[in-house]
Formats: sequence, C-alpha cells, structure tokens
Amino acid sequence: MRKQKVIVGLSGGVDSSVAALLLKARGYEVEALFMKNWDERGAGGCIWEADVEDAMRVCEQLGIRLNTVDLTREYWDDVFRTFLEEYESGRTPNPDVLCNQEIKFKAFLEHARAIGCDRIATGHYARVHEHGGRYLLRKALDADKDQSYFLCRLNQSQLASTLFPIGEMQKREVRESARREGLVTHDKKDSTGICFVGERPFRDFLGQFLPPRPGEIRTPEGNVVGTHEGTQFYTIGQRHGLGIGGLANTDARPWYVVGRDTRENVLVVAQGRDNPLLYSGALTAADPHWID
Repeated sequence: MRKQKVIVGLSGGVDSSVAALLLKARGYEVEALFMKNWDERGAGGCIWEADVEDAMRVCEQLGIRLNTVDLTREYWDDVFRTFLEEYESGRTPNPDVLCNQEIKFKAFLEHARAIGCDRIATGHYARVHEHGGRYLLRKALDADKDQSYFLCRLNQSQLASTLFPIGEMQKREVRESARREGLVTHDKKDSTGICFVGERPFRDFLGQFLPPRPGEIRTPEGNVVGTHEGTQFYTIGQRHGLGIGGLANTDARPWYVVGRDTRENVLVVAQGRDNPLLYSGALTAADPHWID
C-alpha cells in the first residue's frame, strides 16, 4: 500500500519541527514547505531568512525534502489589506485568524495538492476528530498553548485534509522530543505577537500605512482631556499610551479608551477599570462562519 504523503508547514520553530518528526515516525511520506508570507524589506519586521535556515537544518536532520513558496502577494491581498481596512474603520482585527483562513489552510493546501500531497500538517496546538463523517475542531490538550481559536474559520474540507500532530502534547513534551532527537530548534524562543510588526512599537508600524489624524480625546461628558494621533491607533479597553495621566481636577484612577468616533475623529476615555462603559450586556455579531 502506498504511504500517505503529507507536507508539513515548517516555520523554523520547534512546534512544526516536532510535527514533522512525529509524522515521519508514524510512517507517512513527509515533505516540508516553508511559506514566505511577508517581506520585511518592504516595511515589516519578520526576519524570515533566519527561520528558513532553521527549517533547512531541521529537514537535513530528518532527511526530508524542503519546498519553499512565496505567498507575499496573497498575504498582502487577502490578509494585510483587510487588516488595514479594519483598523481604518474602527475595528480591531485578528490577522492570525485571517492568515489561517486564507494562507496556511487555503493557499498552502492548494499548493500541497498541486505537488501531489494527500494531506497537510502544521505545528498548531489543536486537534481534529472525525465523528460520523463530520470533522470537529477541538482544543489542544495543553490549555496554555491552545490555538483552536485561531482556526475558527476553517471549513470541513480544510479540516479533513489537515493533521495537527502535537495537539495531544504538552509544550514541555514537544521541547523534550526535539531535545531528545537533537533538533536544532529544541530551545528556540517561541514567536509572539504579530509577525509582520517585528521588534517595534505597533503604532509606529501602523503609521507607515495609515497616516496620523490628530484629534481630541474627550470624556463621555464632552470634556477635552488631551489629543490623540488618530483613532485607528487605539483599541477599546486600552490603558497605556494615552498620555493623559495626572490631569488636574481628576483623581488617580487610570484612564481607559471606552469609545472611538471615527467620523468625528474623537477618542472617548473614562476612568476606572470597573467603569460601566468598559462593559456591555450585548453585542452585535456579523459574518458568522459555521465549521460544519
């Protein structure tokens, strides 16, 4: 019987490295694919050269082939453009959710099928269970590392074609497996935050694409307590970076963003972490996605 051919999305980190290790041990025919999704020379901060070098070294150690694909145009059109539009419209997007939907489990899956692979795999901390012909997305066993939320917009076809080899493991077990096998990524630091921002203040990065629009910071009563650089640079509930601490005629409680009026270009703030304006008893939801 022909072995199932699986291509692993290899990021150059320990999680995807161990995913490839486990699949090879389970008898699959394994290849790896490194996706270049962002070019830091343009504006961002992902140092992808170091990651692809680590991916190459892991593949050499495991004896598997490394493929590479440039998806920067797809990432810009399908993820980053939406990311900017959401901020400009006064909402706070999650680019990781979009990236998984449009790049890692769409463009990647299409590329894998084009080169004759049966399934794809990634180093996400999540699980997929087949039950009565339906594919269920489930949380990882490691609750601290669970990434199922970021996979919430996948569909049945994508889940049926995907393996999450480390979803049944704790992070410490993943690192120990990599260390035991001598993988070069065993002690590599986990990546955090938004990839394309890199090591820089988020506001500085966003300002390269959305020009500042200075305006007033007001209280809910309409009192002006400061100025802002543009409502797109702030999120509801934000406390830091407002620059309005220690105002005269106010108490010592911290200020929080409680509203953004993008049309009038006004940022609304209120004091106290228990302020009722920071809480709500209802929400408006749009664009629902049903996994099944």
